[in-house]
Amino acid sequence: MVRWYHVENGKMHGIFFDVPSDITIDVNGVSFKLHKFPLVSRSGRIRKLIAEHRDADIARIELLTLPGGADSFELAAKFCYGVNFEITTANVAQLCCVSDYLEMTEEYANENLASRSEAYLDGVVCKSLEMSVEVLQQCEGLFPLADELNIVGRCTDAIASKACAEQIASSFSRLEYSSSGRLHMNKQAKCNGDWWIEDLSVLRIDLYQRVIEAMKCRGVHPESIGASLVNYAEKLFKRKPTLWTATSRPRVGLMPGSVGFEEKTVVETIASLLPAEKVAVPMSFLFGLLRSAVMLDCTMSCRLNLERRIGSQLEMATLDDLLIPSFQHAGDTLFDVDTIHRILVIFSQQDESEDGGSGYDSDGPNPPSQTALVKVAKLVDNYLAEIAPDANLKLAKFVVIADTLPGYARTTDDGLYRAVDIYLKAHQGLSDLERKRLCKLIDFQKLSEEASAHAAQNERLPLQAIVQVLYIEQLRLRNALCCSFSEDNQKTAYQSRRISNGALSAAMSPRDNYASLRRENRELKLELARMRVRINDLEKGHACMKQDLEKSSSKKLMNSMKKFGKLFISHSPFRGSSSPSKHSMVTDSKVTGRI
Repeated sequence: MVRWYHVENGKMHGIFFDVPSDITIDVNGVSFKLHKFPLVSRSGRIRKLIAEHRDADIARIELLTLPGGADSFELAAKFCYGVNFEITTANVAQLCCVSDYLEMTEEYANENLASRSEAYLDGVVCKSLEMSVEVLQQCEGLFPLADELNIVGRCTDAIASKACAEQIASSFSRLEYSSSGRLHMNKQAKCNGDWWIEDLSVLRIDLYQRVIEAMKCRGVHPESIGASLVNYAEKLFKRKPTLWTATSRPRVGLMPGSVGFEEKTVVETIASLLPAEKVAVPMSFLFGLLRSAVMLDCTMSCRLNLERRIGSQLEMATLDDLLIPSFQHAGDTLFDVDTIHRILVIFSQQDESEDGGSGYDSDGPNPPSQTALVKVAKLVDNYLAEIAPDANLKLAKFVVIADTLPGYARTTDDGLYRAVDIYLKAHQGLSDLERKRLCKLIDFQKLSEEASAHAAQNERLPLQAIVQVLYIEQLRLRNALCCSFSEDNQKTAYQSRRISNGALSAAMSPRDNYASLRRENRELKLELARMRVRINDLEKGHACMKQDLEKSSSKKLMNSMKKFGKLFISHSPFRGSSSPSKHSMVTDSKVTGRI
């Protein structure tokens, strides 16, 4: 009987008949003692190799580049010998590649291995999403031949088309008739069309990328693609938890094969696959990717892409999202302030792109709404308060972060004042000029009563800032005592009260409000100039009275002057020790701009 021998590690294992073998096939260090006739009857490649050495009676052939190695050749040899075995998702990709390599086509035998493998791939595998994923995973070790034979392409197309069909079927299953007989979508019903998301997480990143790109072409929902990207990244980062921690060190100049290179490739690929729709992935996931991109030293295009996406929807971020650790050299800030500044610039540029039009009503690339501006302004103020205690934070960086948003974004400057006060407390070595520069960020007319009271007694503020606060409080007191306004002044005062209480007028657009603030600021400066003239006149009169007092020896005159002095001080516009009355929330219509 003829026997087929499989020799491995120097040991010979008999499988078939007792006829001695006449050829040895070496595949990646594994030797197969076989017979020429069964092989040449099915394999065109082996037939050609034997025919080339007919005169030398070749007894050994080396197949060093055979795809799939010894396991694939063993299946092909069994097929040549007529041994039955089952074609499955675990071996069909190997059989397609090895049959092509050995040229086991219909040209040399009917119903050869190539045609049977192709029939199973097209007729069975590509009909199922799960089986296509399994075969695609088996192709990882069969490149580039698996790609050249379009095994990868057929599987990715099959996965994309099946996923799209599942979503369509799921959408139809949620259709129902209302009480009025109209057909509508039940949004509360659970969508079961994304069960494939978990299956795709087993794929290598390059194959996963091709599947997602095929899904985009097929029209799979962006939310489903985003959920798949999040799931794929989380699977990786659970195996590599250090990518998400702030204590990890940056890895610069990662090369193929080095530790962290795989993670870097995954981050860059996922960033390139993100859907254009804003709500496709959570904001926390975008910031997580950005942290990883910074730590893994990903390409600048990758980081800028993430920053643009974050900047376009910054109102959805939280304070924890913004606190990106700094991975730079020692002596730098605790948090990556430069990255946050770029994100804020991107957010604010959405609004600046509308300057050529008529405010927010003009056509343009979706500028942020007033609600978004207010949210981001509060977020920035909280971020500034968080980074202010950092001893390494330079004044220029603090100022540029605070000054990125337009003035009308903040309905109240309480948060900004708190951040400035924290910075002044942590950086007590600032010069008077630097403290003045810092306080110019604050519009003291947007401070609440509590913040104004605190600022009036804050010794860390420069004297000029305290004078501004006292002057504004004095105007509020004067307006509270004034009970006769014209109709126009009442309307303006009502609007001013809303501003002082932290809310912009709903009837005015942000740009019109900002222009009104600038105009009224000029009027306020004129009022301030008039007050200074009045104070100078009072000071001159006081000096004359003082001279008369020194000349007079009458105690009665002395006592009357003291009473008059007390009366003057109690009505002085710059008196800062008196507390605001309960009516101090009423504000002059002219006190709406920044001094």
